[in-house]
Amino acid sequence: MRTVGEWLDEYGLSHRNPLNERLHFICVPAIVLSVIGLLMAVPTPEAWSAYPWLNWASLASVAALAYYLALSRPLAAGALVAFALLFVIVRGLASLAVPLWASSLAIFVIAWIGQFIGHHAEGKRPSFFKDVQFLLIGPIWLLAAAYRRLGLKY
Repeated sequence: MRTVGEWLDEYGLSHRNPLNERLHFICVPAIVLSVIGLLMAVPTPEAWSAYPWLNWASLASVAALAYYLALSRPLAAGALVAFALLFVIVRGLASLAVPLWASSLAIFVIAWIGQFIGHHAEGKRPSFFKDVQFLLIGPIWLLAAAYRRLGLKY
């Protein structure tokens, strides 16, 4: 298994253009938010109704956090905080008049358009075309950048 540094370095190779970087800092969290919203909108088995926190989004988040934990405890801790914040935002979206799946789908499409605009400016294809795991690396690449700015180790 690659180290977190190896993953982040390789991801960074196609994220050096300033416009692409700025768009990623906006679009990657928006995509994660939208995926959480889309997964929360999927009906759950009746047996899960006794556990209001148990849904497809919480299961996917736990799986992602386990992956992050295998790569880096500090980044996994940051991802846990980020996921908690995104879940709060999704709960707010769910309270709007627009169905959660519809608002999440709109955010998803717009954010991916932003991602592809950034990669067009970069002149390089998105990393996940090479390895689908880069879809999980993008969020912690942003966290790692924030950690570096704060002088924190990851």
